[in-house]
Formats: sequence, structure tokens, C-alpha cells
Amino acid sequence: MRRAAPSFAAVFRTVRQMFIDEARIKVRGGRGGDGCTSFHREKFRPLGGPDGGDGGRGGSVIVRASDSVNTLVEYTRKRHFRAGDGGSGSGNNRRGADGEDLVLLVPVGTQVRGEGGRLLADLSRPGRQVVAAAGGRGGRGNASFATPARRAPDFSERGDAGEERWITLELKLLADVGLVGLPNAGKSTLVSRLSAARPRIADYPFTTLEPVLGVVRVDEERSFVISDLPGLVEGAHEGKGLGLRFLRHVERTAVILHLLDLSPAAPVGPARALEIMLGELSSYGAGLMERRHLVAGSKLDVADPSRLEEARSAAEVRGWDFHPISSVSGDGLPELVNRLAELVEEARATGEQELPRERTIYTYDPERERGFRVFRRGDEFHVEGKGVERLVKSMDLSNPQALSYVQARMKRMGVEEELERLGAREGDAVIIAGYVFDFLPGR
Repeated sequence: MRRAAPSFAAVFRTVRQMFIDEARIKVRGGRGGDGCTSFHREKFRPLGGPDGGDGGRGGSVIVRASDSVNTLVEYTRKRHFRAGDGGSGSGNNRRGADGEDLVLLVPVGTQVRGEGGRLLADLSRPGRQVVAAAGGRGGRGNASFATPARRAPDFSERGDAGEERWITLELKLLADVGLVGLPNAGKSTLVSRLSAARPRIADYPFTTLEPVLGVVRVDEERSFVISDLPGLVEGAHEGKGLGLRFLRHVERTAVILHLLDLSPAAPVGPARALEIMLGELSSYGAGLMERRHLVAGSKLDVADPSRLEEARSAAEVRGWDFHPISSVSGDGLPELVNRLAELVEEARATGEQELPRERTIYTYDPERERGFRVFRRGDEFHVEGKGVERLVKSMDLSNPQALSYVQARMKRMGVEEELERLGAREGDAVIIAGYVFDFLPGR
């Protein structure tokens, strides 16, 4: 007769949609609103002065970790995301409305990467977030350009375009215990017995279709998360089988539980199976061999005695605990769960599960600090730089006052001086942000 389930209770957080652990999307911040050109008009005040308001800030695209999401599948159905644009300013110094931010919810444990795989953020806790694409700055209204010498400016700024980039969302499951084993070792059955998890399975060789998280509650005060992950095969660290998609999820576990098949039907002996798993973990790196390890022998109810002893010896020679278990009869499960809970508590107490703090690295780039770069190409002179290009793009250059303002600003920035140093003469073509200017020094 089948033995009753162990005394500990279990709860489970399941993936109810198809599990997707990587997605590439394009994000774009909203455009800033344009500034307004307006003059105050009121009876008996004919010289009311400029009162054009500034444009609103464009909305930003924010990626935020949330417990309410457990897969990235939504980001395979839609790949382009854009935040709201800012509103334009208006008369009477009224500022335009800010654009609405767009918040993309992702599972806890998601890493956000930019071009070339550069890590932008590790969203390892609920509520952590990163601005993936900032909104553009709103343009200034003509009231902002009024000075004692320029009392009636009839120009204003356009709003900036928002940032635009491709990012990769990469999910790494957050589990206390990572369950590893060769295909058909019994991992899915064990997790379904310890928790309420019901892993989806398929035909050999990869019985587990997707990683599954199960929360095992040991008693009223103790619980831990166990992750049933796709089976290892030799060469997984090189991408064989499910390869790196599996090993990625082991990176964050505090305890690694190796499950060895003790049945006579197992194609590989337990010692060899453990050797294969350790070889793959070691080759993958990421500090996996430095974690706490535990070995369990599965299918005790049909175990080959010689294989049982072989598995015990393979564990003891490495100084690891060995627990023979049967997921069918329940033999050994309470002892295994209690030992896993102890190891998880030790890891938590020493802070081993805490992820490294993100570092911000500051570098000095002389050209960036200077604000622009001037170079010659044939008979043309090119000026590049975020500040200079923004200045040119933000103004209506057909407006004489706006053009005069741009020329004065570039002179103060040192652009004219640098052009003369490189040999520019009056009438030479100067190209900035796609606009062609005639070089007129001293104007």
C-alpha cells in the first residue's frame, strides 16, 4: 500500500504560461514637447512681453521586477515599446504635460542587457527597476530666452527625441535549491512530491520541458524554493541539449542537489552520472562548484543494491551528504527536506545568496567632456557632439533670431575657434547634424 505523504506541507508558485527565459525588444522614450512662441496680450498692456511656456518631458520606458509575472512570453508577442510624448507648451507660460512613462513588468531575476551584452541592470528583487530608454527633454518656450538685450525673442526650442535602443531581457530563476540530474533521473517526480508543482514532461531525452519553481514549506517558520531544471547531458556547457539555457538558472542557487538514478534501468551508473554533472558545472564556471552540494539517490523502491553503495561512496569521497529516497513511497523524503532546509539557512546566514552589488564605473573621455569634435573630410568640415547637434536640431534655423542665437552659442562653446585652428576659411562648408552652413567667422 502506498505510504502517506511526508508530514511537511507544500505550496507552489507555478508557471501557467509557456516558459520563456529570453527576449529581445526595442524600447523608445517619448519625445519631449515643443516650446511655445507666444506674447502676452492684454488690454491696456500692449508690451506684455514673451510668455511662451516650455514643452513637457517625454515619458521613459522603465523595466521593473514584479512577483506578479513569471515568464517573458509577453515580450515575444510584441517587440516594440514606446512611452508617451510630452505635450507642447502654450501661452501665458503654461508648461506642456509630461509624457506618460511606460512600465514593463518582468519576473524577479531578470537581467537587462544592452548592445553587446552589456549588463544594464540585475532586477533580483521585487520593485527593482531600470530606465531602459529615457524620455526626451522638453523644448524651452520663448519666455526662457528673454534677456535685457533680447526682450522679445520670437523663437523657441523643439523637444528632444527620446532614447531608442534594443535590449535583451534574460531571466535567471531565483531558487534556494537547484535540482540537477541526468535525463529521467526522477527530478520532476521529486519536485511534484515535495511541493504542489506539476512539471510538464515529454519524451526522452529531455523529459522536463521547462524549469519549474516549487516552494517547500518545512514547518510554520521554515520554507525554501526548489527549482526543477531540464536534464543535463554531456557537453551542456558547450550548448548541447538544452545546454546554457539550463545552466543559466543554476547560477543563483545556494544549494545544488544532485539526483542519481539507482534503478537497474539507468543507462549510466551513479558514479559516472555524478562525474558527468560535476564536469558540466565545473566547465560552465560561475562559481557553481563553490556552492553547497548534496547527493540524493532516487528510485530507492526499485534500487540495485550495488548501485546504491556506488552512489553512497561517490558522495562520501567528496565529503557530501547522501540521502537515498523514493518519490513513490516517500522513504527518505523528510530527512532530505530537513537537511536541505539546514543548508539553505546556513547560506542565508552567511549572505551567500546575496547577489554582488552593481557597480557604476566612471571613465573620463576628453572628447565627450569637451562636448564636440571637429574633423575635416575633403573640402568639408564636420562638427559632431551631442550638445552641438542638439542645439542645431532644436531650433528653427529659418528664423533669423534663432539662427543668430545658435551662432552665438557655438562661438561661446569654442566651435568657431576649433574650425579656424583646423584651417577653415570664410565660405567653407560646415556640416552639423545633417545641416550645411557657410563658415562666417566673427559674425
